[in-house]
Amino acid sequence: MTKASLIILVSLAICILSSLNLAYGAASDQNKFTVVGLVYCDTCRVEFQTSISEPISGATVKLECRNRTTEKFTFQSPEITTDARGSYKIEVTGDYEDSDCDVNLVKSPRADCNDPTEAWRKARVELTALDGVTGPIRFANNLGFKKKEALPGCKKVLTDMGYYELKDELGSEAV
Repeated sequence: MTKASLIILVSLAICILSSLNLAYGAASDQNKFTVVGLVYCDTCRVEFQTSISEPISGATVKLECRNRTTEKFTFQSPEITTDARGSYKIEVTGDYEDSDCDVNLVKSPRADCNDPTEAWRKARVELTALDGVTGPIRFANNLGFKKKEALPGCKKVLTDMGYYELKDELGSEAV
């Protein structure tokens, strides 16, 4: 009987130590986030992505967090440059539960597409493990710069998307 009690006691100790290690490991991972997103060229100047929007390689973004009460910066990333697909990745360590964190457009390398969209010049991300979102990856909404002049194919694309009010204005050109 003592042998069985000893086995149960050792098993219980192993379970408790394992769960403590698991909790400690999870807590340390909760403070590491990867923010990912995309920067695109709004080729139709409509302030949202369409099928003919283009990713911008070499665009610059920056992540900034401000305390909600004091409005002081709690985190600022270095400027990050997008890859060939217009994607970026920002590594963040720390929990910013009391901060508003935004990925902001900084600049576009394209002279023909460097006017930041009003609606998508910044994207809010939650950088806390206490928000109900699991996992370390946080997806920011796509950010856009507007092209200087809309592409000719935009009228058809927008009509195909259901912007029927344009049909009266466009006449046979939209079909």
